[in-house]
Amino acid sequence: MKKIAVLGLVAALVLAFFAFDLNQVLTLEGLKNSMGRFEALRAQSPVMVALLFFAGYVAVTTLSLPGAAILTLAAGAVFGLVGGTLLVSFASSIGATLAFLASRYLLRDLVQARFGNRLKAINAGMAKDGTMYLFTLRLVPLFPFFLVNLLMGLTPIRTLSYYWVSQLGMLAGTLVYVNAGTQLAQITSLSGILSPGLLLSFVLLGIFPMLANGLIRFVQRRRVYAKWQRPARFDRNLVVIGAGAAGLVTSYIAAAVKAKVTLVEAHKMGGDCLNYGCVPSKALIKSSRVAHQMRHAEHYGLSAVEPKFSFSQVMARVHAVIAAVAPHDSVARYTELGVEVLQGYARIVDPWTVEIELSNGGTQRLTTRSIVIAAGARPFVPPLPGLDEVGYVTSDTLWDEFAKLDAPPARLVVLGGGPIGCELAQSFARLGSSVTQIEMAPRLMMREDIEVSDLAQDALTRDGINVLTGHKALRCEKDGERKFIVVAHQGQELRIEFDALLCAVGRIARLQGYGLEELGIPTQRTVAVNDYLETLYPNIYAAGDVAGPYQFTHTAGHMAWYAAVNALFGDFKRFKVDYSVVPWATFIEPEVARVGLNEQEAKEKNIAYEVTRYGIDDLDRAIADGTAHGFVKVLTVPGKDRILGVTIVGEHAGDLLAEFVLAMKHGLGLNKILGTIHTYPTLAEANKYVAGEWKRAHAPQKVLAWLARFHAWKRGG
Repeated sequence: MKKIAVLGLVAALVLAFFAFDLNQVLTLEGLKNSMGRFEALRAQSPVMVALLFFAGYVAVTTLSLPGAAILTLAAGAVFGLVGGTLLVSFASSIGATLAFLASRYLLRDLVQARFGNRLKAINAGMAKDGTMYLFTLRLVPLFPFFLVNLLMGLTPIRTLSYYWVSQLGMLAGTLVYVNAGTQLAQITSLSGILSPGLLLSFVLLGIFPMLANGLIRFVQRRRVYAKWQRPARFDRNLVVIGAGAAGLVTSYIAAAVKAKVTLVEAHKMGGDCLNYGCVPSKALIKSSRVAHQMRHAEHYGLSAVEPKFSFSQVMARVHAVIAAVAPHDSVARYTELGVEVLQGYARIVDPWTVEIELSNGGTQRLTTRSIVIAAGARPFVPPLPGLDEVGYVTSDTLWDEFAKLDAPPARLVVLGGGPIGCELAQSFARLGSSVTQIEMAPRLMMREDIEVSDLAQDALTRDGINVLTGHKALRCEKDGERKFIVVAHQGQELRIEFDALLCAVGRIARLQGYGLEELGIPTQRTVAVNDYLETLYPNIYAAGDVAGPYQFTHTAGHMAWYAAVNALFGDFKRFKVDYSVVPWATFIEPEVARVGLNEQEAKEKNIAYEVTRYGIDDLDRAIADGTAHGFVKVLTVPGKDRILGVTIVGEHAGDLLAEFVLAMKHGLGLNKILGTIHTYPTLAEANKYVAGEWKRAHAPQKVLAWLARFHAWKRGG
């Protein structure tokens, strides 16, 4: 109501301005006709006239009324160059700031709520460089100032910054008009004040901050490269270090645009995902899921049986799956695509030179215009006393180590309660291991909502896993051939015996051995990069797990596009990497998939939201498949159908999430999903039904009440 009142007041003042023909006064002809009266009034009450003029100027600029240019001429004619400039400079800046605040109060929340997802990049740019943009706009009179006031009010630029930048930026234009006003009798039209030469001068002034920014960047680059000798010619356009997801996509893009690119890999093509992560783990999960279904076949009206299998054959299948996928990432395929692939260890010697210790012997040095570091990550092994004595495997090494076993480990300890730990704990439990899962945090999968963590723990517990949350690993011990891990919980120590221990407590970027320290490239947990994925050296980029902030194969491929395009074409146009819509999934049963915000993140960031939920236990296809468990939970802007985030728990949750990822990426709301035909009977109908739940909760009750009366009247009631 307050906003409506303010809007009504503004509208009334604008209407009054035109109703009383004040717009006729604020013309060049009107000004010349009124000059005699102004001079007489000023002679009688100079202070009063100055104050009234100041107040009138503030009102005109605040309400975005036509005539500010005429008032500026009047200031020069009545108060002279110095007095007129002072009056106009402060009045115009105050009026512009009031218009800015009015726009912010009336429109910003509405615009941000409706288009906030699309405006993220603009908001971030304004927060970082907003004062420079504003200064540029203020210097160039070609841009209507009232539009600048209104549009800037929708951005996050600070009010104080807006005021002083406006006052400083408008000063040059103010001087020109006030000075012209001192010669009012000679002016025949406003267009004559700004000659083409003067306009060009303003434009040059306007682009000066951009040129200055470019010059600063050039100087900074020169300083960074000062101690290095740049080659006169280059052997390659791009050298990529690491043939995981980020490296493969980067080199593929470079070859596709006909750049000369070399990809260097020290170990296996395909990186962690193919050889140690996504591919083998999903193959193992499938085998374990079939074993689980056999044990619970009565759920489908069949006779339950205890699966008989050779664990070595299960592991052989895992390796067969890796081998079947490997040609997609092979040396032969990428060579055929136009990528030179070298097997060996790469080290950056200087910003343009990579030295490769070749696997088949010898070394090779390549000069290159740009470098992309895509070295990936490795499992983190905690500094646990006695760990090396008892022995352990990681998510990287278990595939070869366990392939030697005739049976799964009888007693397996899984250290870690994140996605990797949960997936592998459930898989080995279903294959017959007695699994104890140890997590130091108070619950599993801490990045998810509490209800998701509880559901995941219940699922693992039902599979026979002894889940110990809130337990901190202290040390490992060996008693003869027996192996133990000692954990602490609520001040008490617990000793757990095991046959095999799996460390799954996270992954850390591979940072050593690539020459980063010698070049002075900052690293902490990852390689430090800017929004364009540039390191300290603008021609050296990092992408994928080695750069973060996410450690997913799909985000590595996503980052690779930005790294490749910026590395090859950054002299003309650079692109900031976009993390606005990032999906991920944990492939336990039931699957957990998410994109955007969940409830705990929304609360942490103090973002207002509404929750709409649909239980998959009510879905026809899920009931038919015997997978009627889980839910779809959507967070939306209060009162709007714009999606802030989605969490899905259930069968094929990772696949079902794709529709919401697409919707969020392209600004589609729940109404669009509701209006889309979904095949019956499919699990994907859950997405439509959750949209229907939102629609039902936001049904216009007053309208429906009137419709009920209308239909009653139609029936003759």
